[in-house]
Amino acid sequence: MTAAGIDVGKASLDLAVEGQAGVTRYANTGAGIAKVVKRLKALGASRIVAEATGGYEEPLLEACCDAGLWIARVNPRQARSFALATGELAKTDTIDARLLALMARMFADRLRCYVAPPPWQRELRDWLRRRGQVVTQLQAHKQQVAMASPQVRKLAARTIAALARELAAVDRAMQTLIDQHTTPALRSSKGLGPVFQATALALLPELGQLGRRQIAKLVGVAPMNRDSGQSQGKRRVRGGRAPMRVALYMATLSAVRWDPLMKAHYQQLRARGKLGKVALVACMRKLLGIVNARRRDELRAEGALTA
Repeated sequence: MTAAGIDVGKASLDLAVEGQAGVTRYANTGAGIAKVVKRLKALGASRIVAEATGGYEEPLLEACCDAGLWIARVNPRQARSFALATGELAKTDTIDARLLALMARMFADRLRCYVAPPPWQRELRDWLRRRGQVVTQLQAHKQQVAMASPQVRKLAARTIAALARELAAVDRAMQTLIDQHTTPALRSSKGLGPVFQATALALLPELGQLGRRQIAKLVGVAPMNRDSGQSQGKRRVRGGRAPMRVALYMATLSAVRWDPLMKAHYQQLRARGKLGKVALVACMRKLLGIVNARRRDELRAEGALTA
């Protein structure tokens, strides 16, 4: 097995191949990615690992998938923890690339091969990312304009109006894609609005293909044990896909008010003495499990998933 690691930066890609000295740097552009793919195919690389870098890794991942190469994306925290476990305290692009190649060989059976999303899903992901940027800017301007002078407020009002128009345009584009690709499972409970549906479609393609515990862990709402010997630590949720978890949180806030099943579950947990936030996270986990089970049934009915 030939293992390779790629450290992804905004402007460059550092490729390390296990058993070969040196690390080769390529530009993180279309031409540079094509060269990386060509070299990986020539080497017969069977396992490739790249680190998530805020979206800069996505063109590389998709190009490798299109070329039929096995590639996995790992969380930067996992990659850094692996580096520390090997005793490597220093951190450079070259070191990172070499350690990712080592990680590809040692943990190939524990890593999930990246599957490139279809074009509509990539478009929805881009719209969703842009929506988050516009919402953040809009909130910041509205908060800051209250402290400004009348002259500045007049200028800020134009910016706020422009951002509001852009947000409406983004929502319309997202709604078009949602209407074409959403399923009854994604709108089967109160609170599962357009933002939740878009986030699930774009960022959680595994929905319906994993068990309830696996999907909860993937999103980051599964309580993790912290036990050692006779000591039992407090269970806490951690990790997971933050944008999906935020969308699920907002959907659950609505569901515990308006959905009878979720409202009863929340009230039952509170009556048992659970803190409000603990009860809400438990409701997030339950709501996700319900949507996951309904989506699984849809996939089975479509023949896309075996029983």
